[in-house]
Formats: sequence, structure tokens, C-alpha cells
Amino acid sequence: MSKHFSIAGVQKSISANYENVAALEQQVDVLMSVYPWVEMVVFSELSPLGPLTAKAQPFPNPIEDRFRALARKHQIWLLPGSMFEKDGDHIYNTASVINPSGELVGRYRKMFPFYPYEEGVEAGNEFFVFDVPDVGRFGVSICYDMWFPETSRTLAAMGAEVILHPTLTPSIDREIELAIARSTAAQQQCFFFDVNGLGDGGIGRSIVVGPHGNVLHQCGTSEEIFPIEIDLDRVRQSRERGLKGLGQTLKSFRDRKIEFDVYGSEWSEERYLTQLGPILKPGRKGVKSKLAQDASKRECR
Repeated sequence: MSKHFSIAGVQKSISANYENVAALEQQVDVLMSVYPWVEMVVFSELSPLGPLTAKAQPFPNPIEDRFRALARKHQIWLLPGSMFEKDGDHIYNTASVINPSGELVGRYRKMFPFYPYEEGVEAGNEFFVFDVPDVGRFGVSICYDMWFPETSRTLAAMGAEVILHPTLTPSIDREIELAIARSTAAQQQCFFFDVNGLGDGGIGRSIVVGPHGNVLHQCGTSEEIFPIEIDLDRVRQSRERGLKGLGQTLKSFRDRKIEFDVYGSEWSEERYLTQLGPILKPGRKGVKSKLAQDASKRECR
């Protein structure tokens, strides 16, 4: 089994007002002309249509078909960010994975929408891993998902050796996310590709981390293509021998003597977490927002 695999992240400026699909297609054409050895391309969260839920549409759709044709044209694996998916009365943040034959491998719905800011978006409830033949197993998560270590731990427990993580972070917590990306790779002993956008799609600073928590590449705040060749043997060695020959966290998790009650349905409503109140945007001190007023009314009923 060949363990080496080449992935290119694309940190690109994204518009909320205009469709970005043609620009993404052109970017892949240029990327594959310059780096013909790349085998997978990953864009940032909500790259094709931008971050407005008004542009949500059902799947499959013509835009996904264009990306399927693009993957087939260059014979690459392609994760073209994500798009808002309209499914009946619900909207999801959904990422498609396409193989080099242009076939849809599967779709992943973001499990943790960025509440209270990603208003109106439903949470997905299914994990997604897929195999690249003769290479290894890959998992997908999106943006805020990584703030919940249960998501990446589950992907690792499902065998994921690489986590592909399109994100859209325009906010002042990006520095914290970079620390979480490193921690995630180290805790799960895997490669972690965190691809952020620019403009209406984020503030950049994408990061690629190895299974020892080591930064393989970190972008600045301008457009950038970053092709990285990874060796999945490094994951297998880390998981077998320990991070830097030390902690073997996945084995310890497997051999644990405790089940965590906090995840069980028997976790009492009188416990601490229920005292934190609803998820609401903070308001000015002494001024209750309309959302907070509405929540208070609901609790009084």
C-alpha cells in the first residue's frame, strides 16, 4: 500500500454577493497546471455560493455536477468546500466529496452550526469517513465541529487518519482555532487540514498539522495554494508507538475503564449544563435583546 498522498488546500477570497463557482473551477485548472502531482484539492467552507442561507438549494444540484466534471477532468479527489443545502423546510451546511472519476463518494452535514450566529441552519447527525484506495481513510468535519473534541475522536475511532476540515472564520477567535487544530491532530494522532477562506469567506490563516501536533504549513492572510505531500505511515507509527514515542492516546481511550455519564440520556436536567440558559447572541449590559426576551417568554409558559 502506498502511504504517500498529495493534498492541496486553497485559501481563496469568497464573495457573499456573487457565485464563486467559475473562480473555483479556474483556480483548480491553474493549480493542476502548476502542480500536476496533486491528488486531492480542498476548498474552504461555503466557497461555491458564499455564506448566505438565502442561496440554499437541494442536493444533488447543477453546481455539484460542475464539481464532479472538474474532478473527472483532472482525475483528482475534490472537496469543494460546502454549500447550504435545502431539504424540505430545513437548511444544512453540507460538504460533498468527489472521487477522480467524478463520482459522488458522499456528503457530510455540519454537526455543530455556529449558534447563535449561524441562525436557521439545522445540525447534521451522521459522521462521514471515506477510503482513498491503497492510501488510507479520511474523515470530514466543518468549522465549529472541531470545538467539540467528540467529533474528531469519533472520526479517529472510525479509522480516519486524515481529517479534512473546511472552515469559514472571519472573527477574532482564529488564534484559538489554530491551537485547537494542533491539539486535535495531536489528540487523535492524525493529519488535520484546516482550510479557511478570505473576504466574505474568512480571514485566512489556514493550517495543516501532522500527527505529532507539528505545523506542516500555516498561511498568512492573502490568497494561497498550499500543496502538501503527506505520509500516512506517520499516523500509523504515532498510533502504534505513541506521539514522539510517548502517549498512545487512542489505545488508552480504547482501554478506558469508565463510560462518560455526561453523554447518556440519564444525565439529569438538574445538572450544571441546564443552568446555562439558551444559546443567544449577547446584548449590551442592561439591555435584553429581542431573542432573549422571546426566550424568557417561552421559559415562563
